[in-house]
Amino acid sequence: MLLIAIFFGVAACVHPVSAAKYSEYIIAPNYRSVTPLFLTAVRGPVENPDALLTDVHNSHGVIFGPNSSITLDFGINIGGTVDFGVGAVSGAEEHVGFTFTESSMWISPYQCDSASQALYDSPLWFKVPSKGQYTAEKKRQRGGFRYMSIWHNGTGSVTVRDLHVNFTASPEMADLRDYPGYFNSDSEKLNRVWYAGAYTNQLCSIDPAYGNALGVPGTDWYYNVTIAHGTSVLIDGAKRDRLVWPGDIAISGPSIFVSTNSLDGTRNGIDSLLALQAPDGRLPWAGSPFTSPDRFVFSFTYHLYTLLDLYYYYLYTGDLAYLQSYWTQYKSALAWSLATIDSSRLANVTSSNDWLRSGMGGHNVEAGELLLCDANSILYHTLDMSLRLAEAVGDSSGIESWRAAMEGIKTAINERLWDPAQNLFFDNDVNKTETSLHPQDGNSWAVIAGVVDTERAESISAALAARWVRPYGAPAPEAGATISPFASGFEVQAHYLSGSPERAVELIEFMWADFMLDDPRMTNSSFIEGYSTNGDLRYAPYDDYDTRVSHAHGWATGPTSALTFFAAGLQLTSAVGKTWLVQPRLGGLGRVTAGFETSLGEFSASWNSDQTNSVVGEFKTPAGTSGILILPGGNPNLAVSGRQGRVRPSSTVDGDLVFTNVPGGSYEVRRS
Repeated sequence: MLLIAIFFGVAACVHPVSAAKYSEYIIAPNYRSVTPLFLTAVRGPVENPDALLTDVHNSHGVIFGPNSSITLDFGINIGGTVDFGVGAVSGAEEHVGFTFTESSMWISPYQCDSASQALYDSPLWFKVPSKGQYTAEKKRQRGGFRYMSIWHNGTGSVTVRDLHVNFTASPEMADLRDYPGYFNSDSEKLNRVWYAGAYTNQLCSIDPAYGNALGVPGTDWYYNVTIAHGTSVLIDGAKRDRLVWPGDIAISGPSIFVSTNSLDGTRNGIDSLLALQAPDGRLPWAGSPFTSPDRFVFSFTYHLYTLLDLYYYYLYTGDLAYLQSYWTQYKSALAWSLATIDSSRLANVTSSNDWLRSGMGGHNVEAGELLLCDANSILYHTLDMSLRLAEAVGDSSGIESWRAAMEGIKTAINERLWDPAQNLFFDNDVNKTETSLHPQDGNSWAVIAGVVDTERAESISAALAARWVRPYGAPAPEAGATISPFASGFEVQAHYLSGSPERAVELIEFMWADFMLDDPRMTNSSFIEGYSTNGDLRYAPYDDYDTRVSHAHGWATGPTSALTFFAAGLQLTSAVGKTWLVQPRLGGLGRVTAGFETSLGEFSASWNSDQTNSVVGEFKTPAGTSGILILPGGNPNLAVSGRQGRVRPSSTVDGDLVFTNVPGGSYEVRRS
């Protein structure tokens, strides 16, 4: 039985309520001292069982008799350390145990869901010999839970009062509700999804000193390994793994930028990965302690995601000195990837590691000895973004070879991996039969990277949508009978970029809102790691360890950035938005409003779809910047006006009005 040290006194960190826009949707608590909202179960002899609730707070406390327990519901997924008072104790050797679970499926006073290698974790036990205040050590914090059970297993009685949880997530934020970014639309489902994504990433930002030690037993669980430097680091999941994974950051980083813009954790995560680079240029699959001097595990795609993470961080912060400090390492990593391109003009991937999908290896469209679709599309995109970084640092030495590689990849993917019968890419160049794998990730990335033309992009979007499994989501057949919010986040982007925003809206509404938020087994506040195509909360890579599934996983937050970048149409095309693209894609919505900030100032837009399905509204970009405005529909009666008067379209492309060299400022778009 684990005995927790006794501490006297409670220090709650109190901050004023934020005045952020649309703050009614923000899920993060007002204060770091969090109390439960609901009582969901009472077992055995218990007096005043609701005394610990926020709206009750009976000073007499809950009186637990022999072998008795209660279950409390905080209403949202939270994370932190337990703090409580004991008002009275009768009996000898009395203990109080606390259990935690994110999902209502695993509520039990006798065991927790799993944050370890075990099927279940044991209660967090406190020996309570006398009155006083008791606080768990920080290494005994629980990273994610909505439900807490308190179990007194002795023969005497214990009175528990003044219970709260010290909320430990996002330690870098003085005010957890201070969101410079915002989103709102006429779809309440989308509004809730955007803010749940933002909150999920707050839960996944932690003190680097309390990462996963790996191999932790369920009977004595703890977080006690330093996984990065600094105050905060962005990890994969709040409960587990509590490690830095670069693929996860590729989704969670952009979603943090458009919401809290709290990017210290992203930077510290990138630092931790680049510190582990191998001498030959390869970057690790995950951070420390998963990777160590004695154990280097490689993933072709996650190697590239680290490079993309650095690109995104520079794009959002404009920290040129930071980029320059890693430029030599960046080029070394990219050179390693380019060296894998063979006579096929595609990268030949020999690493099988990815996001726990199967089939990696060779020439795949995402990434053995195969030509893979996913990996090659991500490599193409990484090369494209590398051209922008090279310009920023003033290094033209690799540009010619990078462009040549891009041209070869684009041609070869379309020639070697396209399946006209399915209107999708094969996963690789070896298995190309009617029943062969056509991956979700690889086909989505082919659209995102721009290796396909508009006609093929629309075909991919339609084919992916035809595979949806209602009411659960978009399947990832590359991982078996699995729905992956990670891969589906890329699919959402692909629908927007293919010119099918209505599909993106539909997928977000039924998968993320109706199922991932509103299913009673979910936390109704944060997003799950993955689940089965039949709706079971079972993630195939974990076999029968359903209790291990994380219900606060940053890689599931793709819609938060997608709705800002694509629905509202606010995109940065160079560091901190010195140049930008404004291109709204409402996808059947009647109204969209969004905004975020960079060091240059505010970027915001508010759009409405009028009776003619034209998009009208207003947008704002900082003075001294310039960009491109693209308005859908090509309505010649739309008038764009700013401080300098009316702005005329430069051209019409694919039925859209295109305005180039638009100076930063405030503009209105109206029917003339």
